Amino acid sequence: MPLRDETPAVICLMGPTATGKTDLALDLHASTAQGFDIISVDSAMVYRGMDIGTAKPAPAIRAHVPHALVDIRDPAEAYSAAEFAADARGLIAASRAAGRFPLLVGGTMLYYRALLQGFSALPGADPSLRAALEAEAACKGWPALHHRLSVVDPSAAERLHPNDAQRIQRALEVYQLTGRPISEQQVGPAAEPLPGPIVRVGIVPQHRDWLHDRIAERFADMMTSGLVEEVAALRARSDLHRDLPSIRSVGYRQVWDWLAGDLPEDEVVYRGVVATRQFARRQLTWLRREPAVRWVNADDSAVQNALRAQLADVIN
Repeated sequence: MPLRDETPAVICLMGPTATGKTDLALDLHASTAQGFDIISVDSAMVYRGMDIGTAKPAPAIRAHVPHALVDIRDPAEAYSAAEFAADARGLIAASRAAGRFPLLVGGTMLYYRALLQGFSALPGADPSLRAALEAEAACKGWPALHHRLSVVDPSAAERLHPNDAQRIQRALEVYQLTGRPISEQQVGPAAEPLPGPIVRVGIVPQHRDWLHDRIAERFADMMTSGLVEEVAALRARSDLHRDLPSIRSVGYRQVWDWLAGDLPEDEVVYRGVVATRQFARRQLTWLRREPAVRWVNADDSAVQNALRAQLADVIN
């Protein structure tokens, strides 16, 4: 059924890494008469100097087709989901005011949740519980508590370094106070829902092996295209370290550990591929919880046509 709201729809191309979302967005931009403004939804592409490992569109492509929210932070800086939501809302409003379609492209599902659903209130600090967690950490070490967090809230644990005491403590505190993972509670009903129609398109493979092969091939290409040199340049900076959100990005942390002597050379590709596959699985888990998704098979030979068919009531 056609969308009746005359406000240009926000189109979200969502899906796991290596499914071709960027190429599909560029194809839409080139092959349809409607105007699109591409807004990146990727927590690693925000960082300057991190190009190969994030699979950023080449500078020449971005010069021709701008991608908002790419290269907006130095790797030493943080960029939160709340900041993304605020930035994206401004870009969406400007795009719609110009009569164009905001086209959100990427796989950072927490960013989508922050934008489309907002953040819910979390319980306040519990001094006695915090003291108990600190005492346990003093005895067992924060990596042990990080392991416990990975059991009850794998999404939160994946984003945290095993020695990130403050955030591990807070995540365990919230879980023990509420019985629910903090990763599920950080999003909730938005105070001001995003106005106008929103179209979620899930770009997912029908066959898991296809995605696994794509991930392995892409990581190998990154290694031969200069990922090692890119990470070496980051390590040469005195203000960067492995605990930063930028360096914890999949692929970067494995190469960083190898260059630091903490990972054997013959394991770096294997570890990078495995970590990327695990990341893709978590992205799929988040995506399957999204409402009203229009599904497109990423491994369909006619995926571009399938995507346009799913958007026929929106952009025609």
